[in-house]
Amino acid sequence: MNAVLAALNPVAFSIGKIEVFWYGIIIATGVLLAIILAIRESEKRHINGDYIVDMMLWALPISIIGARLYYVAFEWQYYVDHPSEIIAIWNGGLAIYGGLIAGCATIYVFTKKKGLPFWLMLDIAAPSVIIAQAIGRWGNFMNQEAHGAETTRSFLEGLHLPTFIIDNMQINGVYYQPTFLYESLWNLLGFVLILVLRQRKQLLKQGEVIFSYIIWYAFGRFFIEGMRTDSLMLFDTMRVSQLLSIVLFVGAIGLWFYRRKKYPTNRYYLEGAPITK
Repeated sequence: MNAVLAALNPVAFSIGKIEVFWYGIIIATGVLLAIILAIRESEKRHINGDYIVDMMLWALPISIIGARLYYVAFEWQYYVDHPSEIIAIWNGGLAIYGGLIAGCATIYVFTKKKGLPFWLMLDIAAPSVIIAQAIGRWGNFMNQEAHGAETTRSFLEGLHLPTFIIDNMQINGVYYQPTFLYESLWNLLGFVLILVLRQRKQLLKQGEVIFSYIIWYAFGRFFIEGMRTDSLMLFDTMRVSQLLSIVLFVGAIGLWFYRRKKYPTNRYYLEGAPITK
């Protein structure tokens, strides 16, 4: 019985004294898939795939730094006493909102320098980002983090979850809500929805694919965040991700309508970038 209830090993394998964690492997897998999808889509939208690679060489490390700094900033009371752990991202602690903010800022600078359409590049990236998030949440699963409140094994079994998920949600003798799974599934559904919507002719204009992503993700994240027990807090009373979800949800809808009214002649997403000779 103890073997059945044993947590999955977060270390995938070791090379000498170097341990390779499942967290890193899963995150890297999500990123690799995201890059491949973005390259394929960029070619269809008249943008050379090499630009995606060049952009990711900047956006990826800056996003990771942004995600870590965001997390550390709101957990500063801990890290000020444990400064050596600030760089220990293999133990988890990457805040997706911090990564998104840093990534968007990097894409803005990159597109301005290269003369590329900013909103179109964000649109191309949107489905890649959300599927990477869906995969990345399984890294949290392997680290037994990003979970919800206490629950019972019978409740988890009632969700018809695979046994390995139920077993790994048992932490120190207590079962927890698999909020990592809820968000992963929500993101997967959002990925499919965005792919369907962006292929509809005369539906989404450039900039509206990324708005669709923000609205979808922020809406789901607000409720799932409310179930988690490890939320980053502001003034010990407010969940940071819930507050930011509200801001992004309302802001994306507002910008969507504003741009439709202000720039009615904006190109549709499927038109891609203007073809220059």
